[in-house]
Amino acid sequence: MKILYAIQGTGNGHLSRAADIIPCLQKHGDVDILVSGIQGDLALPFPVKYQLRGLSFIFGKKGGVDLWKTFARSHPRKLYNSIRKLPVEDYDLVINDFEPISAWACQIKNKNCIALSHQAAVLNKRFPLPDHADKLGKLILQNYAPADFKYGFHFSGNNDNIFTPVIREQVRNHKVSDKGHYTVYLPSYDDQTLIRRLSEYPDTRWDVFSKHNSKRTIVGNITIQPINNLLFTASMAAASGILCGAGFETPAEALFLGKKLLVIPMKNQYEQQLNAAALKAMGIPVVKSLKSKYESAISAWLKSDKRLAVVYPNMTQEIIDRIVATHTDE
Repeated sequence: MKILYAIQGTGNGHLSRAADIIPCLQKHGDVDILVSGIQGDLALPFPVKYQLRGLSFIFGKKGGVDLWKTFARSHPRKLYNSIRKLPVEDYDLVINDFEPISAWACQIKNKNCIALSHQAAVLNKRFPLPDHADKLGKLILQNYAPADFKYGFHFSGNNDNIFTPVIREQVRNHKVSDKGHYTVYLPSYDDQTLIRRLSEYPDTRWDVFSKHNSKRTIVGNITIQPINNLLFTASMAAASGILCGAGFETPAEALFLGKKLLVIPMKNQYEQQLNAAALKAMGIPVVKSLKSKYESAISAWLKSDKRLAVVYPNMTQEIIDRIVATHTDE
């Protein structure tokens, strides 16, 4: 069996999840990997057959997605040519983690596309909505990577096609401790903003992983270092708490590790607004930004020891086996 596994390369969550999913797929046949996007920091430990520019959301430096840069770097003609040339018809199964080129190639060539992603679950009516509607954001989320069949991951699996998160084996097997620091991953903020805002909490040791830094730097009570998968996992496992955006993988891993969690959803990113609403409903504190007006909420979180207990069993192989069996029969 020939399988195409297409992965969104914007951010690191899709790539980190893929590292555990790919070996499960390889038990069913030959797997070709496609990665599109230009904002990821992780390298997969597997050969990538198709490395494409794709359509990436460009992170800003003040807490949100930079919509102008996202549009300016979209290159519609290259995107269309990539869609037209991708040979999805050569594969028995196309499994898609919110990746637009393979999804639209399947639409054009009348090939079934199987979504296996967080985005396949996040718009489910069972989950809460943010306070403010974002019609454009919802439209983009619904049409960015269309699929014929959808299987999703969310913070709480709640029906036959929505599962609890894939927690990396690296995280599952890591020793958990509490060394008193707080791990920070807020890629839409630049280092200067993070230093300025986090310095307002001088009694807290902050361990910041930055998209904007190429070497380790210490400023007062703040350590800033480039993104490194092993170091980031170790920092999370030894932290008192984790401050991050309202993505999916990092909050899910923080919950699995039993850490205090505070999330700041990116502006202009509807998926993160949905995630923040779901986490808030679970009792996780959410603030809109690092601005001083949220200082009391952040200080209260630092003083609190409230943690949320979750159960995220390792079901990755079982999920893949079920999907392959279902769609091979079809």
